[in-house]
Amino acid sequence: MSAVSDRLPAFPWDKLEPYKKTAAAHPDGIVDLSVGTPVDPVPEHIQKALIAAADSPGYPTVWGTPELRDALTRWVEHRLGGRGVTHRHVLPVVGSKELVAWLPTQLGLGPGDQVAFPRLAYPTYEVGARLARAEHVAYDDPTELDPSRLKLLWLNSPSNPTGRVLSKEELTRIVAWAREHGVLVLSDECYIELGWEADPVSVLHPDVNGGSYDGIVAVHSLSKRSNLAGYRAAFLAGDPAVLGPLLQIRKHGGMMTPAPTQAAVVAALGDDEHVRVQRERYAARRTALRDVLLAHGFRIEHSEASLYLWATRDESCWDTVAHLADRGILVAPGDFYGPAGDRFVRVALTATDERVRAAVTRLTA
Repeated sequence: MSAVSDRLPAFPWDKLEPYKKTAAAHPDGIVDLSVGTPVDPVPEHIQKALIAAADSPGYPTVWGTPELRDALTRWVEHRLGGRGVTHRHVLPVVGSKELVAWLPTQLGLGPGDQVAFPRLAYPTYEVGARLARAEHVAYDDPTELDPSRLKLLWLNSPSNPTGRVLSKEELTRIVAWAREHGVLVLSDECYIELGWEADPVSVLHPDVNGGSYDGIVAVHSLSKRSNLAGYRAAFLAGDPAVLGPLLQIRKHGGMMTPAPTQAAVVAALGDDEHVRVQRERYAARRTALRDVLLAHGFRIEHSEASLYLWATRDESCWDTVAHLADRGILVAPGDFYGPAGDRFVRVALTATDERVRAAVTRLTA
């Protein structure tokens, strides 16, 4: 019997190690713009909420505390424009990557079923299909897919890696098509707070879904908006007919968000000011990096939202990675996100102001 790991592709980040060593050898140290991991402090009021809940000796519930569910429903209505959101419409998860990787399995998908995701996409969508032994298919326009065996359609707006935002009209068209063909839509909206040249819209907005959550679920994370990547804090919102069975499965699997993290999420979703402050940090870094990359001969496509610049010098992405590594700057090669990215690199905004200034200096010299 083949090991489960045999179903998976090679872990892409291992290929970047030689370039990381090159960049780290720079006299002023590495500027790591490859992995989009937050570097700024967790806001103090969120830390205090975590600490206050530290004495939590009992098991947490998979569905979360009533206070957490209240916070989730309020935020979906306040921030995303959802209507009539109840506790049945929300489900906390242990970070969004865990959810993406295991959702096809938890939905009971397997051989003969198809999972679809964008042509350029977060690699874990494919991993989730492979773990379930389902087929995977990449698309440019999902409504051009054959829906006969398609069970799960991933949307990602704003996109990782490209920063592309799907318009309200595009989302409405896709949701209508999926419902017509009985295809479940999962919309990864983890970067929705980070729109720069576009205002991202959720599939939970009534202008998109017609006031019904049937057949649609949105994925949200606090990793980027609140610097909580280390807390593993995320949640689903949408169709109760999907979330109810998932809750039961996750109860059996013990997929519980730790009680202190639940308390931290309540504090984070109840405050918009720290999100505004973090957005301003990222906006300043984005402007500095975008300007210097353009001056250095790069072209930037999409990138109207999210935490990345999708940049190219019209050469192999690995040649670009090497070029920047020689200057002590590490970026992600575009082919990590699909063959269509083989001439692009993804440049993350997740470095300190000091390291961003160092990158600007090196690319200006």
